[in-house]
Amino acid sequence: MAAASSSNTCGGMERSLRERAPPLLTDLYQFTMAYAYWRAGRHQEPAVFELFFRDDPFGGAFSLFAGLHDCLLFLRSFRFTDEDVEFLRSVLPPVTDPAFFQFLRGLDCSGVTLRSIPEGTVVFARVPLMEVAGPLAVVQLLETSLLCLVNYASLVCSNAARFRLAAGPKRKLLEMGLRRAQGPDGGLTASRYTHVGGFDLTSNVQAGFLFGIPVAGTMAHSYVTSFTSLAEVRPQTLVALNGADPVDIISLTKDWLSRVCEFLGGEPGKICEGELAAFLSYAIAYPQNFLPVIDSYSVGCGLLNFCAVALVLCELDYRPVGVRLDSGDLCRQSLDVRRVFRLCGEHFSVSAFDSLIIVGTNNITEQSMAELNNKENEIDVVGVGTHLVTCTRQPSLGCVYKLVEVRGIPRMKISEDPEKSTVPGRKAVYRLVDAEGRPFLDLVCLAVESPPEAGVSLSCYPLMCDSSLVSVTPAQVTCLRQEVFTKGQVTHPLCSAAETRVKVQSSLQTLHPRHKRLQEPDSYTVALSEKLHHLVIELQKGSANNSNFLLAN
Repeated sequence: MAAASSSNTCGGMERSLRERAPPLLTDLYQFTMAYAYWRAGRHQEPAVFELFFRDDPFGGAFSLFAGLHDCLLFLRSFRFTDEDVEFLRSVLPPVTDPAFFQFLRGLDCSGVTLRSIPEGTVVFARVPLMEVAGPLAVVQLLETSLLCLVNYASLVCSNAARFRLAAGPKRKLLEMGLRRAQGPDGGLTASRYTHVGGFDLTSNVQAGFLFGIPVAGTMAHSYVTSFTSLAEVRPQTLVALNGADPVDIISLTKDWLSRVCEFLGGEPGKICEGELAAFLSYAIAYPQNFLPVIDSYSVGCGLLNFCAVALVLCELDYRPVGVRLDSGDLCRQSLDVRRVFRLCGEHFSVSAFDSLIIVGTNNITEQSMAELNNKENEIDVVGVGTHLVTCTRQPSLGCVYKLVEVRGIPRMKISEDPEKSTVPGRKAVYRLVDAEGRPFLDLVCLAVESPPEAGVSLSCYPLMCDSSLVSVTPAQVTCLRQEVFTKGQVTHPLCSAAETRVKVQSSLQTLHPRHKRLQEPDSYTVALSEKLHHLVIELQKGSANNSNFLLAN
């Protein structure tokens, strides 16, 4: 398996993001609302929106927050070009005041402030992930774009984390879903955020270029089946690693194949010559990165051909890497393959066979990944594609972006469906930690409230319960949100995919195992402070009394 990593500048990523997510990547009604605000003279009113999701994904008890990096780059470069404005002029109703388009041309995010939970943090349903504050028209225009950048990134990152939990910490994981992803942007986003969520490698070369993710891959079945005979192998010689003279590799391979078949009881007459030619041709091209797929015809045949070519490479002082299995019972096949590796290593006194790796790739799901840990197997690396990047168990995280304050006055959506009601007002979010260092409750408070203190009892109302008051005493308190963007500038260091990946693993390690269970996990508690709970009740009563929803000063 050939693996390499490269990094690119933040400028390259920002250019890529501008191409993938320009300001026009939004819904038309954002512009019609912005115009109505502008027409009424309300466009500069200070407003606050929050971004959150309502239910933890995949039947689990947690999610991972991802996409903040892209959101920050998006905000920093947010501005409309003349071409953008002319297009908007053509699609908005003709009665739109021409001065509005001049207003759009001068728009940017210099008046926007973003407070956010750090990217890579374990998060839970109903906790506000981001608070976007600024002029009403501008923060309204940002809604769809920010949701687009966070929704899938967080979903696929969370999916990757679940695959990692299912696989355990030691097994290497390769993301290889680009060909099955929902378009080029979906493929790139998946590669970045599955790496953040716990995958080690990607097959996506562009993701390696943009995000510095190690890339891996060798050959497909088509390469193997394109060969029919050893006559197609060119060149037919290979210089030893520390040698000078070319070696007739065809003759050497035939000799080793005969010895392998004799030792393992294989029948030379049943060997597929085209497969052997493909292996040999690839080994000549990449003698230090020889890892073929061995089930194009049969695993037994492919394994004999691999051993012959691998022994040739070892004789010439190269180190073959291993094999890939792509069909059938991967666990059973991996045991058979490892047994042959050990037998050959001992019989031919080749120590390199002790370190050969086995890669498994066969429509892997979260369930089949978990089953690998329950069955005896020798698989070192698992490649996952379709079920990882398409998130087949759940297509969307369902993030929403809701208004919580205008002109300093709390605003609330009150719905006949209680789950769609929102929590009003600017807020602070705190994570309460027990004496063992495990988070046990996220507390959502009004921003003006004093923060909770370690060792001091507090009362709160858990969400989605029977509204009963509970009392808790945290051993530690962490303020989750921080200011990351203000006055048109990113105010918090941008992290690479690798750095965020480390944060993910650290955050997951603190979470109690009962919340990380893939099946039937215990729900994590999210609660409102007493003051925030009372504000919700007050506004609900006001709605029932046909109030105008405004708080009395």
